Amino acid sequence: MKTQLELARENIITKQIYQVADDEGLRPELVMQRVGRGEIVIPNHPKRPEQKVVGIGLGLRTKVNASIGTSSDIYDIDLEVRKAQAAAEEGADTLMELSAGGDLDKVRRAVLKNTDLPVGNVPLYQAFCETARRYHDPARLDPEFLFDLIEKQLDDGISFMAIHCGINQYTIERLRKQGYRYGGLVSKGGTFMVSWMDQTGKENPLYEQFDRVCGLMKKYDAVLSLGNGIRAGAIHDSHDRAQMAEMIINCELAEEGRKMGCQMMVEGPGHVPLDEIEGNIMLEKRMSGNAPYYVLGPIPADTGAGYDHVVAAIGAANSARYGADLICYITPAEHLALPNEDDVREGVRVTRLAVRVGDIAKYPDRREVEKQAAKARRDMRWNDLENLLMFPSIAREIRESRQPAKEETCTMCGDFCAMKKGMEVFADDIGGDKVS
Repeated sequence: MKTQLELARENIITKQIYQVADDEGLRPELVMQRVGRGEIVIPNHPKRPEQKVVGIGLGLRTKVNASIGTSSDIYDIDLEVRKAQAAAEEGADTLMELSAGGDLDKVRRAVLKNTDLPVGNVPLYQAFCETARRYHDPARLDPEFLFDLIEKQLDDGISFMAIHCGINQYTIERLRKQGYRYGGLVSKGGTFMVSWMDQTGKENPLYEQFDRVCGLMKKYDAVLSLGNGIRAGAIHDSHDRAQMAEMIINCELAEEGRKMGCQMMVEGPGHVPLDEIEGNIMLEKRMSGNAPYYVLGPIPADTGAGYDHVVAAIGAANSARYGADLICYITPAEHLALPNEDDVREGVRVTRLAVRVGDIAKYPDRREVEKQAAKARRDMRWNDLENLLMFPSIAREIRESRQPAKEETCTMCGDFCAMKKGMEVFADDIGGDKVS
């Protein structure tokens, strides 16, 4: 089976490309060209024909990923299914199933069965979990078991995978030479791979056998997302030598993977101060040949626990503005606890709003809905305004809970409504091209 990338290089416009073009208001030929260059990816799976078609990359709306999954402390398959469904209901574009507790095969298959979103995962989680259960020592991980597990997960229906191919002995040496970090290591998969390499003295098999990884991904036309296992977990570690070493390697691997016909994404940070986000995205795009960039947050401050979804939304808006293509949401529970269903809903909503803000700046020609919403608010056409909002039911609930004395106004201003008075003053002037 040929991948979307390989077919696009043969000037074949697939049904997935047609769907992306229709969703984004672009010419199919343009989408095809960008898929062929590796600038757009389309997570796909032959065993999931009902899966939602989602394009990620250059010139497209910035997408939102929601992550769910069990832990060693909380294992509830029904809860994970509800979280997956909540993410879809709130408008997430993709889903990552990141379980690390309980029967991992059973959780993954239940989630896949109960959503039509493209589902991704991190295979190192299950690899190290099951190795630890069997041998009470994650360092006894057998690379052959890892590769077999990747194929099993792909065969179940996983459409994209975050695989930590960019960690190697060179990146670990950078950590040692710089005296480790303020915020330590925060990637579960990345940290356990670093530990495995340290204890065994061996090279990362995902880096050593990168062509084998790509071969498995191509077999299922899945997207290989080059995991950011050395990402910074504190803004004071942002863009240190270890992170940059992994980023350079991942960008090189993105180019190599495309040569093999594999759809590729690069993963980014992490914790990044606001003034460094633009530079980070510029570097990834330049070094990877414009590979789609999957950004985890980012979180531009380390002191917002409890409101980290808001902190991350600030980073996400800036990331979308400067060219990130897929944003992994952050929930209110980040750094504190495993997210529940309400956390998932809030995380998706806030992140969708953040990327809308970024896309408004990135694509000035896509601001029409903002103009129409402003005019409906100006004219006090509340029903029309509600239909243009991102969260109409929430807006309706707030307004109905505090009904104004005069239906055309709201209780913020009441009799002193600025909109109403402005319309009275300028009623004869409305209707020109500027405000029509």
